[in-house]
Amino acid sequence: MSAARSMTVRLMVCVLASVLLLTVSCDVCAGDAKAGRAKAVMCQACHGMDGISKAPDAPNIAGQTEPYLITQLQAFKSGARKSESMTVVASTLTDKQIEDLAAYYSAIEIKVGRIPGE
Repeated sequence: MSAARSMTVRLMVCVLASVLLLTVSCDVCAGDAKAGRAKAVMCQACHGMDGISKAPDAPNIAGQTEPYLITQLQAFKSGARKSESMTVVASTLTDKQIEDLAAYYSAIEIKVGRIPGE
């Protein structure tokens, strides 16, 4: 097998393993979207209540998967992921609040209105 093909296969295995871990970890997602909406007031300046970025350096988080959002917030809280503003915010959150925020933002429905080039 060529080096390029071997690298491609390894990358595909890593991607599939990541997807599987996110899917399996969803069993532990027990967030309360209603409580998350109440807590999201602190997120609205950058991410908006609708999960659509209000700040140029903040990502859109509406419709992201709950396990992904939990993982990212926990990474900011622990310092494994670096962002001055997110570290400050995430450090104040309990695990339950993280789950609630993830439940809220993941429950926002995203609709594609127009696809460029079509």
